[in-house]
Amino acid sequence: MNIAIWDTAGQERFHALGPIYYRDADGALLVFDVTDGESFEKVKMWVRELRKMVGDDIVIAIAGNKSDLERNRQVSTEDGQSYAASVGASYFNTSAKLNRGIDDVFLDLSKRMLEGRKKVTMAGGGASAAWQRPTGNKGLVVSAEDANQKKGGCCR
Repeated sequence: MNIAIWDTAGQERFHALGPIYYRDADGALLVFDVTDGESFEKVKMWVRELRKMVGDDIVIAIAGNKSDLERNRQVSTEDGQSYAASVGASYFNTSAKLNRGIDDVFLDLSKRMLEGRKKVTMAGGGASAAWQRPTGNKGLVVSAEDANQKKGGCCR
């Protein structure tokens, strides 16, 4: 399994193209600006849309970005966490500017997507999945072999 990342930057002009991007998606990272309450409301719309188009099995992570601007915060961490929990998503405070929390979001999302695939594979009697380090610009590469033989790593 490969992970492909599509970034629409939440722009309305890409909204109609959304189903093309996420129709076969296993996971989604929805990002909002903690200093903009309206962007948080748009995340709620995207969650509804994803559930409608992809189903309840899609793994969702929600990131409240710009956590470095605490004094301008309009959406509390508690509100973000509460909403995320209500839709079965994980929640992270991030700061792209300070590179804070970004790795945690992607590791969590990737791990939960892999676990979902592993359950499907195991239910079907197939091999489980294993992580590999990315090569070049290929992103995260996942192999369907020897997961249980690896010790440690990011996802145990």
